Amino acid sequence: MGFGAMNLAPVYGRVEESEAADTLLAALDAGFTFVDTADIYGRGSSEDLIGRMLEKRRDEFVLATKFGGNQDSHGILIPGMGRPDYVRRALDASLSRLRADHVDLYYLHRLDPTTPIEETAGVLGELVEAGKIGGYGLSEVSPSTLRRAHAVHPVTALQTEYSPFQRAPEEELIPACAELGVTFVAYSPLGRGLLGGTVRTAADLEEGDWRRGNPRFQGGNLERNVSLADRVATLAAEQGVTTAQLVLAWVIDRGALPIPGTRKAANARANAAAGDLTLDASVFRRLEDIVPRDAAAGAQGNESYLANLDK
Repeated sequence: MGFGAMNLAPVYGRVEESEAADTLLAALDAGFTFVDTADIYGRGSSEDLIGRMLEKRRDEFVLATKFGGNQDSHGILIPGMGRPDYVRRALDASLSRLRADHVDLYYLHRLDPTTPIEETAGVLGELVEAGKIGGYGLSEVSPSTLRRAHAVHPVTALQTEYSPFQRAPEEELIPACAELGVTFVAYSPLGRGLLGGTVRTAADLEEGDWRRGNPRFQGGNLERNVSLADRVATLAAEQGVTTAQLVLAWVIDRGALPIPGTRKAANARANAAAGDLTLDASVFRRLEDIVPRDAAAGAQGNESYLANLDK
């Protein structure tokens, strides 16, 4: 089980630093051994918090961060973030905020369409050899891009959105990872909160919450998706677990490493417990019957979000 640190920054609304710090420490105390952040989360604030709070506990967890996700005012990726000089500068900046001399895993957040992936993979491989990163990963890339990068230097992990509401990776991406020996990391494994019980209506989304612009959280789409989540909640209750725990156990059963995020220490503790659940395979089949492939209403993101994904 990994801890997704995007929620420690004001992406889903306002964040109190003391609460974020408590949640981060609770996650480690509960047994999380993987912390996943990025330089764009709160313009570095997530990395900075991790650096300040966990500097003395650095040997207790695998540390991952990302680069290459900055966008212009129209939501379009800034060109050139896959070039070697940018990668090196971004890593040095992240290491400074993280108060570390290396990171265990360094992801390309989004594919830079202006730079061949072979060039980016090449510099990342050099950083591995220099000991500044333990391995490198890719996020939201196609199987073909994964294979091209892997041919230059082995990819350690690939991260993409994956949950009962987002099962497209099952077609080609997860099999490609299995073939190449690449760890598949599932971000937003709880459907960005829809499967965690935190969102019932649009009023539950704070001002500034990124999800207000996501089609799955709008109008009839939201109503449809909450209805599906309610049915999953009923199944979870029958098993004596929370909805989030059931879904996370399903993600793990599918062979993925989930990285749920939260701003609440209690949720972090509950999420950690999902890693120890033993549920019968029939329970997971019932979950898939409730939420079959493509059952979620609305696209994964708005037009600008989708335009930045490598498909």
